[in-house]
Formats: sequence, structure tokens, C-alpha cells
Amino acid sequence: MMTKDQLIIGNIDNLVTLWKTAGAAFQAYFNKGDYEYVQIPGSEWPNKIWFNREISRQDAELVLAQNSASDTNLVIPYWDLYGTSSLKNLEAGGFTEKSRQIAMCLELGNRFDEQKRLDFKRLTSSKDMKEWAALYPQAFGYSISETILVNTFTEIHYYLACFENQPVGTAIMFQTGEIIGIHGVGVSPDARRSGYAEEIMKFVLNRAIDMGARYTMLQASDMGKGLYDKLGFETQFVIKNYIGPGTL
Repeated sequence: MMTKDQLIIGNIDNLVTLWKTAGAAFQAYFNKGDYEYVQIPGSEWPNKIWFNREISRQDAELVLAQNSASDTNLVIPYWDLYGTSSLKNLEAGGFTEKSRQIAMCLELGNRFDEQKRLDFKRLTSSKDMKEWAALYPQAFGYSISETILVNTFTEIHYYLACFENQPVGTAIMFQTGEIIGIHGVGVSPDARRSGYAEEIMKFVLNRAIDMGARYTMLQASDMGKGLYDKLGFETQFVIKNYIGPGTL
């Protein structure tokens, strides 16, 4: 069994490896030692820069320079685990908090009962990828392009949930060792309040069991946390996402 600290490290590792996998498909992942980043031109996702130490004021200036040299702005995700002054340095550099997520973990055990209302497709065809890419921004307000799906679907598992042949939801699964990260679980606005999000989650949790995972990890919004609590997930830590001045 993994310790609490190992589970925290596992959650972060799954998330950043997902970003790196997407970036590597476009030769857009860069490792600079003290920091790493993914910056895919013309894309909204993942485009993150993360630091492997406390963030200094100079680091904030470095990100601003990197953003000004590109048409793609980088978001700084910060997992405030150690009580450093990184957040003060970011805020002093003109960065503001765009959003926050709650990192959560579940040790897998018994299978979950599914209602079987939805049909699930793992993306392999161009048609399904187009539908997934069109639906995703309706649920999340930003896009993951069809080009990214085409170039990463063998390493990253993308699922389209359909009700009576109509796409209603999305999910992403990504495995690192005995951990499967669950990402991008969303439902189109006109299909919400139908219990579909819970049905999607139960499907991917059972799929994770089938894939031999011992743990599942995710990063929840405040709105989604109640569902994950209900399914047995435990809170680990908070991720704060920072953007530079003038960034939408």
C-alpha cells in the first residue's frame, strides 16, 4: 500500500505526465531542470509551466517573457504543499489565481453498479474525435483540439458517452504504473442534472479496475467534489492555477 506522501506524489506525477505526453506528440514539451513546460502553438491545452522548487520573483518574470514571445499563454499550476513564499512571489509578479482544483484519491476495490443508460466509445475514429472535440468545450469552456486527439489517442484513453446515439459526455483516462488518472469528465449543458456524470464516473472506475489499477486520482472543481466524495474519494491537497496579467 502506498503512503499518504506517495499518493500525493503519484497524483502530481500522473497529471504532469499527461501534460508531457500531449506535448511530446508535438515536440512541445521542454525540461529545463528547475522547471518544465508544455506549449503547443495554437492550442488551449495543456500549455502549463511547473516548477520543481519554490517559485521566485525571477521565475514569474521568466513566464511573462515566455508568454510575450508566443501566441500561447502558459498557466502556472501550483500545489501549495510546503508553505513556501511562491504564491507571494507570483502575486508580486502580477499573476492572479484563475481557478483552483482539489486533488483527490481513491483506492480501488469492489466494482461499481452501473445504470447502463449510456453507451461508451473509446476514441479511435475520426467521426468520434470530431464529436468529442465539439462537446468538450461545452462542458469545460476551453477546447482540446481534434489534432491533439489524433496524435495522442493511443497513449491517452479518451471516451465519448452517448445517450440514444447522441453524445452527452466526455472522459479521459491516463495510466502511470498502478495509478489511473481520471480527467475531463464533463456533460453537455443540456444533458446535466440527469445523473450522467455519476454514470460516467462509475464506468471509468470499473474500467480502471479492468486495467489493473490499484488507485484512481483526479483533480476536482468545487462543483464536482460532492460527487467524488459520494464515490469514496479522499481529499489530498489544493492546486491553484495562476495566469499572467492580461491573460484571459
